[in-house]
Amino acid sequence: MTEPELVEQDGAGVPDALQRLWTPHRLAYVQGQDKPAGDEPAGCPFCRLLGLDDADALILARGEHVWAVLNLYPYNPGHLMVLPYRHVADYPDLTADETRELAEFTQHAMKVVRSVSGAHGFNIGMNQGVIAGAGIAAHLHQHLVPRWGGDANFMPVIGQTKVLPQLLGETRELLSAAWRRV
Repeated sequence: MTEPELVEQDGAGVPDALQRLWTPHRLAYVQGQDKPAGDEPAGCPFCRLLGLDDADALILARGEHVWAVLNLYPYNPGHLMVLPYRHVADYPDLTADETRELAEFTQHAMKVVRSVSGAHGFNIGMNQGVIAGAGIAAHLHQHLVPRWGGDANFMPVIGQTKVLPQLLGETRELLSAAWRRV
């Protein structure tokens, strides 16, 4: 195995042996760009996605009461969310039909992701409210994060960087096609 080529940059300090992955697209997430200022649907990025083309919005499937979309800032490949169309923040405020379809979409999403990527397990959950960690608290969304044995390594822990092997558009194509098949 050959050693990585080290490239010095003036003014960057003492050269070291660390390799760096530059992910400037994540700056929008870090800075909170496009996060809603209030609780109204007009400023909600999820509500805004519904007016876009499915491919552009990374939407996988649309149901009667809920829809599934890839997470723009995924923890793992295939990280998706299931959301009600209705701009509602709190899980107890869902109707019985919304709750049922949210559960059905989540089950189907698990089957789809397993069929495409062979996921070994999943983290599924919602952060209810800002204090609980919801980045967009005004519009309820359930995360489904595929997991594989050994998928956590030093990169996110030490480097605070997640390496994803596939572009989101390609992941969307695979999952949305499988959504109709599975």
